[in-house]
Amino acid sequence: MAEKSLFAILLRSSWWISLSIAAVIVLASKALLPPPYFPFGAMGGFPFVVIALITLWRQLRAPSTAHVEATLARINAMPWREFSAALEQALLREGFEVRRLDLVGADFELLKGGRTVLLSSKRWKAARLGLEVFQSLENVRSTREASSCICVTTGDITDKARSFAADHQIRVIQGTELAQLLRPVLIAQPAA
Repeated sequence: MAEKSLFAILLRSSWWISLSIAAVIVLASKALLPPPYFPFGAMGGFPFVVIALITLWRQLRAPSTAHVEATLARINAMPWREFSAALEQALLREGFEVRRLDLVGADFELLKGGRTVLLSSKRWKAARLGLEVFQSLENVRSTREASSCICVTTGDITDKARSFAADHQIRVIQGTELAQLLRPVLIAQPAA
């Protein structure tokens, strides 16, 4: 699904927005269509009801801000060896085949469904990631002919680096998404 499509935007919005759109479609169908055609017009709101339910489910399952902050603090306290092992376990749980790489731009090669994804995470603790991290990752992608790239960080990203990542379709995992990815693995491990 395209990142800027209506449904993608609604999936990132509050659930009640999709439900409101569905209600408007039903009311417009009631007001504008003859009674025999009302059910057909009202059915146009069904996809928005489904999106509202999916979004509500996601929002109910999302961790609290305090939990995310605690998880990120725990991640930041980890040494590289422990963090990389936790990340590897989380990716295995997501169904990826994970291979460690000894390259400057990429730390892991992920295989799933015939696709190869490169992941950079060695600088996950960096306070601010610049353009060079993403350029290096993109260079490795072109060399290894991977289909996509992911960069994992708990720090900020410069505007130029974020723009480069968007232009080259490099997915950035940070904040809440990183906490949710590592949460099952960290729960299974005792806190240090």
